[in-house]
Amino acid sequence: MKDIFANQTSSLTSPFGFAEAVITSDSLDLPYASRALYIGVTGDIKVTTLGGTVVTFRNHPVGYLPARVSRVHATGTTAAEIIAVW
Repeated sequence: MKDIFANQTSSLTSPFGFAEAVITSDSLDLPYASRALYIGVTGDIKVTTLGGTVVTFRNHPVGYLPARVSRVHATGTTAAEIIAVW
């Protein structure tokens, strides 16, 4: 498929080009830092940000969480059907 935007510089505000279902883990990082997470089922999301801060977003609704994260923790995460995009 021809990509007419292939010569354009990608930025954090560009549409994402990759997506992967998240496997929550208390010890393993995501394979790539996210631009955002898509939350398919409302709940709490405990993450480690790219800067190293651990934070829990309480009762996050279905939709995007625009956060650069390196890990989505199993313990403390009740949201489901999470997809990392980058």
